[in-house]
This record gives sequence, structure tokens and C-alpha cells, in this order.
Amino acid sequence: MAQPAHGIARHGTPALPPDFQHLPYANPAAPKGGRLVVGSLGTFDSMNPFISRGAVPEVSPGSGINPLIVQPLMMRSLDEPFTLYGLVAESIETAPDRSWAEFRINPLARFSDGKPVTAEDIKFTFELLRERGRPVQRSAYRRVKDVTLPDARTIRFTFAEPDGELPLILALMPALARHDINPETFEQPTFKPPLGSGPYLLAELDPGKSFTLRRNPSFWGRDLPILKGHHNFDEIRVDFYRDSNALFEAFKVGLYDVRFETDPAKWLDGYGFTAVRDGRIVKETLKFEAPRGMTGIVFNTRRPQLADPRVREALTMLFDFEWLNRNLFQGAYTRQQSFFDQSELSSVGRPASDIEKALLGPFAKDLKPAVLDGAWTSPRSDGSGRDRQRMQAAIALLAQAGYGLRNGQIANDRTGEPLTIEFLALSRDQERIGLAFADSLRPLGITLKVRFVDSSLYWRRLRAFDFDTIIWTYGVSASPGTEQPNRFSSAAAGREASLNYAGVRSPAVDAMLDALRRARTREEFVAAIRALDRVLLSGNYVLPLYFPPERWLARQSTLKRPERTPRYDINFETWWRE
Repeated sequence: MAQPAHGIARHGTPALPPDFQHLPYANPAAPKGGRLVVGSLGTFDSMNPFISRGAVPEVSPGSGINPLIVQPLMMRSLDEPFTLYGLVAESIETAPDRSWAEFRINPLARFSDGKPVTAEDIKFTFELLRERGRPVQRSAYRRVKDVTLPDARTIRFTFAEPDGELPLILALMPALARHDINPETFEQPTFKPPLGSGPYLLAELDPGKSFTLRRNPSFWGRDLPILKGHHNFDEIRVDFYRDSNALFEAFKVGLYDVRFETDPAKWLDGYGFTAVRDGRIVKETLKFEAPRGMTGIVFNTRRPQLADPRVREALTMLFDFEWLNRNLFQGAYTRQQSFFDQSELSSVGRPASDIEKALLGPFAKDLKPAVLDGAWTSPRSDGSGRDRQRMQAAIALLAQAGYGLRNGQIANDRTGEPLTIEFLALSRDQERIGLAFADSLRPLGITLKVRFVDSSLYWRRLRAFDFDTIIWTYGVSASPGTEQPNRFSSAAAGREASLNYAGVRSPAVDAMLDALRRARTREEFVAAIRALDRVLLSGNYVLPLYFPPERWLARQSTLKRPERTPRYDINFETWWRE
């Protein structure tokens, strides 16, 4: 029989008991006070993170104003693959087959204006985001068949069919105040954030340039065990820089506090400045157990010149990672192999299991034998920048796809149109990679035009899928799930502002996504993810790039963090100022 619980795990049971006192990676004795200053590249034109329109700022990598201003019903533990514990909702109850989920709102929960959070507010939020929210939310929430309110603090969601992950997706729903939001204008970008129940309020804002969050002295949840040791700064300020070099120079002179370095050349040679030498800035390397998501050059298969997988495979062959890594990055990067690299979810190096073979059987023609056998790896070159063997293999693939040499250029045999591709870059680092790729394609008569654009134009073009190629990172957690259809499903391919930038329309991918959603055991879940990995790798939708073997972090020495880091990611909410 179902019972209310303090937490919920995607598979198994939560690691922490109902009476836990704080999260294992938080320091409940952390001092309060001071200010955290964050530096960010780009700009922003909205403070509403729950809609598709507008460029919304991050406060820390992957985290915006949610959960600092707006809180979810339940909070994720970064020590477990996918486990949530009560926050705005004090408990969750689900059917054994997860055909419904019921949340009980914490009686203490208050919005920042002092009004209580009610089940009516959660129902309002659900309906608002189902119709007007981001594509991933709309898709997930539409799997709910019915919503009822047994009482003023309880809300029950009944699903169209049993769904192992949907209770957790609903548990991550933000709690928005129905008395503060006009649904008719909700989708318009705005510098006024939604009214939430979080520990901070927006105190100052310079549109596109900076904003400051200030601790809410009346925050209702400061004594919750799950928040002990969190939200230690009185203020959090985020400053934006248009250029990556200006961003780095600002850090060197102490204009902001913490930096994740992504350029190995900078990490190895660029931190010899005074503040590092005298100890005011500390360098650290951190390791986490989460899979390495795919960072790569995404091919927009909606473009006719990139529609044929053989063309995409040929272009992948011509990218000389070995030369690039040695000459631009001092050999510091590891080549990307999988959409779920360095984890048990990766298919690389593992032959397909019996469960995977059953899932993939109807789509054998879509799979490369080496990918099915686990023997596939990203192409390797001789590192010369002119690997003739790979050039010959690429020319053969292009010939199969109907491209041949004409007047010194690779051109379509039927139309005579030269093979020309645009590479859209958001940063100078991306531009540098694009220029190196263009150099490797030029000897074969393939033109790659590198275009560097500002962030507002970049995001506008991405939302409309108006590009040929981009660099993108498909970040993943230890429990991938509902975000995957928004990245790779056929339905998402035709939905503006989805993250299916590659335009994947594949019955095989759709079937693996369905298997992932239906998975009930950890074994079925892992098999579905590996099978999805195999289909995506076989489709050549992304040219795999690289990742650093560790996370490179530099911080002001007065900025402190708990000695124990979470297993799966960094958490700035547990840091403090000495």
C-alpha cells in the first residue's frame, strides 16, 4: 500500500532516512554573510527561466534563479543518481506502479510576499507550464491525465499510463504564485522574475549587464534539514562580459570570485599571475562520477547538404582532433566517444546485451556493426593535419553520397552545387576550433565558413534552427531521462526552441526513447540508454569533440567550500565567504 515518503528515487530507495539532519556534502556550521560575485560570458534579456523566449542568465553552471528565487517542490541530492527530498512539498506518495503521484505541501511554505503556497498554486503552475512553458515541460506534463486537489495542501497527478520517471519530473516543478502571474503575458521576456518561495530576492538589475540577489530575511525554509549549510551569502552578484578574454582579465584582477576553466592552455600556462602566486587565488582540480555528456559539432540535418549521414561521417573523419589537441590544447583533452562517456551508461567498449539486441533488432539496418559490437571509437588521425588515408576514406564516402571533385571543389554531382557549410560560433574559443576545422577541409575543396555572432543573434538563430553547424554540449546526469526526447525525438525536431538541434527524425531513436521511459529496473534503464547511445553514434549526428579529464576550478582564497564534494556535481549553494 502506498505511503507518504520524505523522498523518492528513480530506481531503488533514497539513501537518506526521514530524520536526516543535513545533506552529506553540506556544512551546517558554515558561516553566513558576505557576497559572492560571479562572472558570466554573454548577456541576458529576461529573468523568466520557465519560457522559451529570451536569454536567461545563470548564477552558477547549469543553475539560474531556480532555486534561488523560485523553488521546486522537491530538491535533488547531488550525492545520488536521481533522488529528490522534500522542500516546498514535505512528502510524496506514489502508486507501486507509479501510475499517480501525490504531493503534500509543507504548511510552512511561503512565497516571498508572505502568502502561503497552496495546492491551488501548484495546479496553476502545472497548467501554466503545460501550455506555455518550455518544450521539455510541455511534453512531460502532457503525460498527466488528471489533476485533483484532495485538500488545500494536497495535489494528486494521475498519469495516462504508468511512468517511472514522471513523479520525479513533477517533483522538480517550480512553485509559482497564481496571484502574481498573468498567463496571457507569461511567455513575454521580462526583467521581473516570477514571484517564488526561495531564499533570495532580486535586489538590483542593470539589463543585460548585471544583477544582484539579496537574501530574503523572511525566508520560510532556512531551518529545513535539506537546506542546512546552504545559501550562506548575503548577496550574489552576476556580472556579464561580452568577450572571453575580458572575462578572464576581470578574474585576474579580482572582479569576480570563481571560475571554471575550459581552456587547457590557459589552465596550464595562464595562471601565473600575481594573485595565484601570492595565494589570493587557489587552483583546484575536481572529479565527479556523473557521465561526461557529449560535446561536439552538431550537424543540422535539416540542411540539404548535411542530410546524408555519409556526408556527416566524412566530415567527422576530416576533423583532426589529434592535431588540434596537440597544437591548441597541449594534449590536455580526452576525445569524446559517447553521449554518456566515462560511465556505465556508455555503449563504447561494451557489446550489446541481450536486452539491447532485443530493442535494436528491428533497426539493424540503422546500426554500424562496430557500434553494436562496442568496438567503435571516434576516428583517429596521424596528427599531421593532412592524414591522407582518412582523406581518401572521406572522399569515398562523399562519392557514395553523390559528391565529387569539380573545378577544385567538392560538389553535388546532380546539381553542381559546391559543398559549403556555415559554422556558427558564440565565443572566440569556438571560432578558433571552427577555423582549425575549416583548414582541414580546405585541401579537399570543402568550404567551411566560420561566423562569429553575438549572443542575442546566436540564440535567436538556434531557436529557429537557422544554422548549419554549432558546437553544443549535451550535458547529462547519472540518470538521463525526460530531457532526452527534447534533444533527439522526431516530435522535437519540428518544434521550435526544442534542443533537437541536429534535427534527428529516426524511428530507431524514438523507439529507444520509449524504451527508456518504460524502463522499470536499473538493468532495463541502462540497456535502453546504451541502445540509444548506439543509435545516435551510428547516425553521425554529432562530430565528437573532447572533454577535460578533470574539472578545473580557480577561486578566491576567501571563498570556501565543504571538504566533501558531492558525488555528481559542484554545488555553489553550500559555499561561504570566510
